Amino acid sequence: MPYEPLWIYPLNNPDWKKTIIDEFEIHPVIAQILVSRGFTDLETIHEYLYAKLPSLYPPGLMPDMDKAVARISHALKNNQRILIYGDNDVDGMTAATLLTEFLRKIGAKVFFYVPNRQELRENILGEALQFALKEDCKLLITVDCGITAAKEVQKVTSHGVDVIITDHHEPTSKIPHCVATLNPKLMGSSYPNRELTGVGVAFKLAHAITNYLTENDELPVKIDLKDYLDLVALGTIADMGALLGENRILVRYGLKTLKKTKRIGLIQLFQISDIDLPSLSLMEITSKVAPRLNSLGRIADPTKGVELLLCKDEKAAELLAKELDLYNIERQKIERKASEEIEEYLRENSSVLKDKALVLSSNKWHPGVIAIITARIAKAYNRPTVLISVDRDIGKGSLRTIPEFPLLQELKKIEKLLINYGGHDYAAGLTIHSDAIQEFKKQFIAAANKTLKDQDILSKLYLDAKIDFNELTFDFMESLHLLEPFGNENPPPILYADAEQTWPPKVVGKTHLKMFLQQGDRILEGIAFNLVEKREEVRRKGVHLRIAFTPHINMFLSKASIQLHIKDFQLKN
Repeated sequence: MPYEPLWIYPLNNPDWKKTIIDEFEIHPVIAQILVSRGFTDLETIHEYLYAKLPSLYPPGLMPDMDKAVARISHALKNNQRILIYGDNDVDGMTAATLLTEFLRKIGAKVFFYVPNRQELRENILGEALQFALKEDCKLLITVDCGITAAKEVQKVTSHGVDVIITDHHEPTSKIPHCVATLNPKLMGSSYPNRELTGVGVAFKLAHAITNYLTENDELPVKIDLKDYLDLVALGTIADMGALLGENRILVRYGLKTLKKTKRIGLIQLFQISDIDLPSLSLMEITSKVAPRLNSLGRIADPTKGVELLLCKDEKAAELLAKELDLYNIERQKIERKASEEIEEYLRENSSVLKDKALVLSSNKWHPGVIAIITARIAKAYNRPTVLISVDRDIGKGSLRTIPEFPLLQELKKIEKLLINYGGHDYAAGLTIHSDAIQEFKKQFIAAANKTLKDQDILSKLYLDAKIDFNELTFDFMESLHLLEPFGNENPPPILYADAEQTWPPKVVGKTHLKMFLQQGDRILEGIAFNLVEKREEVRRKGVHLRIAFTPHINMFLSKASIQLHIKDFQLKN
């Protein structure tokens, strides 16, 4: 990492911690983690630790849900054809798969369309409209997109096609005029969970339709909504949905469904990703499954992702999974080349880091890979970061930021420079004419320099609790499961401890250090990821350290041991 992180020590509230221990009879370190993460009442903690599927919010709480259900019911009764239009990432693919499969199961004639967005186009719904007219679809349902497409939606409706929007991105301008708009982020929305992903909103729509048809005795087949939770978990995890509240329940149960999935396409994808289904982890979805599916939207045809998820033929699924794997390898090559070019530029032009934001553009970068690189650069340099891929006179930009600088309010101020923009406060996208990029860069960086303090752009390491080595037992590791699933907004706990290095560290995998640490009569092994540059500080034994780490159970030759995944360490005087 370019900068040493600033350690942020946990909140200290002994009385509240004791109350949590007494109420839930949990390990003191687990209680301290809950204190550190800002839980302030027992009811919220109980929901966090023990919430079940019945705790999900009724879908009817979402504004316009009744209108959406009524229009879809009308389509069912009148045999009208429906087009599902999805975004081209995993969230969009899973949402399109869910609604396509669900609506077909209850008797609807359904098509799906996922755009190839590598070409830098201004109109995102134009091709879908042509598809809808060609197939005589009277209803178009967007999933994971559409909230910022007022003009395009108006064009669709002017051709006699009704539109229902299901999305979870922040509305940035005029809300499209259509039959119904399902989005928990709409201003004035009474739906309690703002953080639903696109596939989460699609699931809510399926839930509401099921309720309506059941109540009216019109459900043609038995529906078990739990069968769709594998898709909900996959899309929510891949889209970095906040794993708190309702999302946490959906992903917790969705992971269980994923481990027993009967989807042939997913099974083939897991096999080619070298994943053992019964032990499937959230990290494997993030690092192995999501990139393969996303590679389609980045450099190939995202329609193949929906085809794979819907596939009922084992041979066809196997061929599609292999194709995805090859696209992912190609995506990695393209991404690596662009990453190296950007890192080289930053090394040779370090003066750009005097500003509190980074805005870079090039006509050499593939538009499909800039989102991944932007996230990496923003995290490494802890700054709002914009990368813009330029093709002829249009630039496609990806934005990531830090908590102190929400994006959408800043983009709103300079929207006259943009063709379009949308997303979330911490991850957004834009399109821009190439001749406006320099002015955008100037105004965006000026806003960051004005808003952010020096402290804000320091990389931070948030510590959850102090722990002694003698507390790091298999029972304690079991109790950590209460806090799972880990992910965005609910990261794995980072603990800290003081220890003595019993032996100089070994370099493993070129960039990591294997460390041997002792506290009292207990010795534990740790892996300090990407910290090889700190080796000189600890090249002797007997060094006293404070280490920040996440504990893991390591299996080697069928023997389990507790290993420390070290995030950082400091020398103790």
